[in-house]
Amino acid sequence: MGQEESSNEEVELAKIQELYTTFMQVCPSGVLHLHEFRRIFGIQSTSAEESLYVETIFRSFDTNKDNAIDFMEYVAALHLVLRGKLEDRLKWSFKVYDKDGNGRLDRHEVKHIIRIIYKIKKTNTDMTPNEVCDRIFELVDQNKDGQISLSEFLEGAKKDEWVMDMLKLDVNASGWFIKNWKKKS
Repeated sequence: MGQEESSNEEVELAKIQELYTTFMQVCPSGVLHLHEFRRIFGIQSTSAEESLYVETIFRSFDTNKDNAIDFMEYVAALHLVLRGKLEDRLKWSFKVYDKDGNGRLDRHEVKHIIRIIYKIKKTNTDMTPNEVCDRIFELVDQNKDGQISLSEFLEGAKKDEWVMDMLKLDVNASGWFIKNWKKKS
């Protein structure tokens, strides 16, 4: 395999091991809170959008909803974001979008995340977040019920590259993790 860098490149295990070691140094109790999560990735003064993105990501990894990430949740999260399969990352993206946890995405949930992603990605498009949301629903909501199920989400993302780019929440998450990890190094 070549050493070419790409947004889909798997992160070396050594980098992940460094993140495990940092977790234990920052959180000897084995419990990571949001402020520690920010510290691990060197996030101090960020835009409101990036701050909201980080909080949303943090909450998505807190699987038992105790406002903390334990070591096992941290390991699972790093593996998913840095080395996970596309379908697993899409399922995670769906979970993050699905703010109320009902297993279906409504327009409000999709617009909320699209607005955050738009500001972080600084997307080069003439479309507004509302127009992006409308187009996503037009392409993905197969039964036209005004909600997107997980299966519609996965199918829509796999069929259309533009939809994939918009729905895949990771916003090059491995690149984001590495960039912010390097801020610490």
